[in-house]
Amino acid sequence: MTVLDTPTPSAPAAGSGGEGDAASPLVRICDLHKTYGQHHVLRGVDLDVMRGQVVCVIGPSGSGKSTMLRCINALERPTAGSIEVAGDRIGVIERDGRLHELSAKALAAQRAKIGMVFQSFNLFPTRTATENVMEGPVVVGRVDKTAARERAEKLLDRVGLAAHRHKYPAQLSGGQQQRVAIARALAMEPELMLFDEPTSALDPELVGEVLGVMRSLAQSGMTMIVVTHEMSFAREVADHVAFFDQGVIVEYGPPGEVLSKPSHARTREFLARVQ
Repeated sequence: MTVLDTPTPSAPAAGSGGEGDAASPLVRICDLHKTYGQHHVLRGVDLDVMRGQVVCVIGPSGSGKSTMLRCINALERPTAGSIEVAGDRIGVIERDGRLHELSAKALAAQRAKIGMVFQSFNLFPTRTATENVMEGPVVVGRVDKTAARERAEKLLDRVGLAAHRHKYPAQLSGGQQQRVAIARALAMEPELMLFDEPTSALDPELVGEVLGVMRSLAQSGMTMIVVTHEMSFAREVADHVAFFDQGVIVEYGPPGEVLSKPSHARTREFLARVQ
């Protein structure tokens, strides 16, 4: 294991969901930084997400929204700061006052608790919808194929694709492919779902079917962090909205405040352009 020099941060994250001190956040991000060479993408992000909450993340392109999601899912390694999901420090473990990178096996176990849906669908083209959804439980979770198939078919029914379970990705519309991708993420039974602009690659008439599935997930109590440009979805579904700009959260609060009565000039400027 590689020993890291980053100290363990002790400061609590700001921007708490505020559902009471009795419950700990499912997600806690403290002073998160990410640099690529001289490019400082994240500049000290603090965010708490309580279990069952939906947080929508909005902001201009290049502001660090997707990078934050990739750090949460350990697809990117933070330059500094910490991320905890369900009490586990993502990507590292502390021993003798030092941080050590997790093994590939331990990191995979952490990722299994976090589902992620990307802009592109990333489905296996030579496998049916059912086989795509089965892949994670069988290969990563070592679930019996019969049980994995049963789980996959139930999830495809949940996202409205029971009649298309034998089709290949090329036989599905973009909206249908994205719903398969959501079912695939859910197949690992995650505690947290991350969505990185899941409708941005879709034709406008297909956006609604994907957002409908996401609304249903929110109503079921799934904890979700959603990077989106769909302001109506954020207004309707989010418990809190975070406005990102230049690698920091500029404004954070209930959608009725952030989207209708923003206090920061930069938020007002952004919303005037997109709404």
